[in-house]
Amino acid sequence: MNNRKKPETEISNPARRKLLAGGLAASGAAAALAIGGRQAAAAAPDPAITKIQDWNRYLGDGVDERPYGFPSEHEKEVVRRSVSWLTADPKSSVNFTPLHELDGIITPNGLCFERHHGGIADIDPAQHRLMINGMVDTPLVFTMEDLKRFPRENRVYFLECAANSGMEWRGAQLNGCQYTHGMVHNVMYTGVPLKHILNEAGIKSGGKWILPEGADASGMTRSIPLEKALDDCLVAFKMNGEALRPEQGYPVRLVVPGWEGNMWVKWLRRIEIGDQPWQMREETSKYTDLMEDGKARRFTWTMDVKSVITNPSPQAPITHGKGQTVVTGVAWSGHGKIKRVDVSIDGGRNWETARLDGPSLSKSLHRFYHDFNWDGSELLLQSRAIDEAGNIQPTKNELRAARGQNSIYHNNGIQTWHVKADGSAENVEVS
Repeated sequence: MNNRKKPETEISNPARRKLLAGGLAASGAAAALAIGGRQAAAAAPDPAITKIQDWNRYLGDGVDERPYGFPSEHEKEVVRRSVSWLTADPKSSVNFTPLHELDGIITPNGLCFERHHGGIADIDPAQHRLMINGMVDTPLVFTMEDLKRFPRENRVYFLECAANSGMEWRGAQLNGCQYTHGMVHNVMYTGVPLKHILNEAGIKSGGKWILPEGADASGMTRSIPLEKALDDCLVAFKMNGEALRPEQGYPVRLVVPGWEGNMWVKWLRRIEIGDQPWQMREETSKYTDLMEDGKARRFTWTMDVKSVITNPSPQAPITHGKGQTVVTGVAWSGHGKIKRVDVSIDGGRNWETARLDGPSLSKSLHRFYHDFNWDGSELLLQSRAIDEAGNIQPTKNELRAARGQNSIYHNNGIQTWHVKADGSAENVEVS
């Protein structure tokens, strides 16, 4: 894989540039933003206002022209993107959420990243079934109509692939937060608590694990402790109010809040209850992180506290010049809510507490902002999240010191963007 040429739009400096935090002046953070203290530019005739534009001259489309809405043509670049050299075949690959183009905490359905093992299954919901078997009192088979008879709930959760940021373990690689952090999205799921369905079948004494299985060509399976299944897992059939998209598991998928995305089995067709994990040899590779000494952390399900600045960033440079500037990003934790996010503009030498805005929900994305006056100095932007359990997002070097560089999973290290005087930005590391 490393021998393939990487597209220049996707990669950072091949030498994996490292910058000394002390090498850039901290003057870019000099003054706190005074919203009312900025002088308005002298008003001058602006043709965009004084002249009639084309969109003022003609009637637009009527209500029947776009029965299912779509974004403006001026937003056509806001799409999921893939990296061609990551995998051998796109049917067993991934694309990435354009985090730098979003705000708030909810990811639009059409922009949620995809990860497939056998391509997108095309399923007729009228023919789809969900079977519960194994160590149960009564094996059951449910239609979609049956599932919708159970009490349902609405919950907002993030979904993150365990390999998100995985290419950054050995140094700065992919030049843009869409590629470094874009295997995460956050939506409202509507579905049935899994415990209701399992209790309908009756769990036999000694049952300790479930094996959810997908109806896609790969027959995706994962082992999940029964305790988690009975806690907060959902069998979901809607996201953000509408039916699941096919690429997100239509007509029904498993939701495993706060845990790594490969356990959120899509196109869910069967759940088996047993007394031990299945296929341990294969599944151990998914639930472990290889350490420097050859040992491995086992059953690393929970996604740790993490954050990233989405703007400014390599795909979202500063274009307005000096003056009032908004730094924003997202933070999340599989351990619960985000308590605080700190932002540094000098590579971690000094930190300021960012402003959290919008809903604060457990195991969900949180939006943060830091407003300041930019004087045109070069910046080293970082964010550091702290969750309600007291977990603090580590630096990449702290992670490497503890776990080495052999894993591609569970990299929640602090990300650094080098913003240059012209407003452009690059993925770098500080030491």
